[in-house]
Amino acid sequence: MATLERDVIDDEPEALSFFRLFVVLLRFLFDLLLLALVVFVIGFLVFVHGIPRNQQAPARSADGISVLTGGPSRIDQAMKLLASGKAKRLLITGVNRTTSTEALKDLASQGDQFFACCVDIDKEANNTIGNATETSQWEALNHYNSIIIVTSNYHMPRALAEHARVMPNVTLVPYAVVDKQLHLERWWNYPGTSRLLLSEYVKYLPALGRLGATQLVSKLLSGKTTEAVEDASEP
Repeated sequence: MATLERDVIDDEPEALSFFRLFVVLLRFLFDLLLLALVVFVIGFLVFVHGIPRNQQAPARSADGISVLTGGPSRIDQAMKLLASGKAKRLLITGVNRTTSTEALKDLASQGDQFFACCVDIDKEANNTIGNATETSQWEALNHYNSIIIVTSNYHMPRALAEHARVMPNVTLVPYAVVDKQLHLERWWNYPGTSRLLLSEYVKYLPALGRLGATQLVSKLLSGKTTEAVEDASEP
């Protein structure tokens, strides 16, 4: 009997130690989750604050213009840039396969005459990654060094991240089309705007991650290449 009581007493510290470890681990996970939530919310607020509120001309001219379909006035604004001489050629990427050239012309308030000479139409891309891929192929084909990216203001951060990932050596000039149906002032009072902004932010984070990973790998490979050249040059 005494032996049994002693065994029970000896087991109690081990069980108590395991319980305390479990509580510490649980608290650590909770704190980590809370920190991630705070960072997510802060990042979202910074993202929303950085969305352009007013229409601004592109900072400079470029070799080409790539307009991503999917938002109001994007094609019209892109055609105006082409008509004003901001670039030599225009790519409309992500066009529905059933959409005709005439239908695209109807979306342009000016510059539709350039469709015959200076407009290329991509019907392969069906998302932002596809837009970036098709634009990079178009850029390589035309040997362009700079491209004006035209898309909606809320979509611009993700579009730039995806395009920069596949065209690291090309200068990207953003031209954000301000969506007047998007209520950026006091956006929290508009459920539709809030959902759109949150959805875009959630999509933007992986795009940013892919860009960062690509740049890191490129830097590591570049460093290894430099070391290999230096080693080879030694007598």
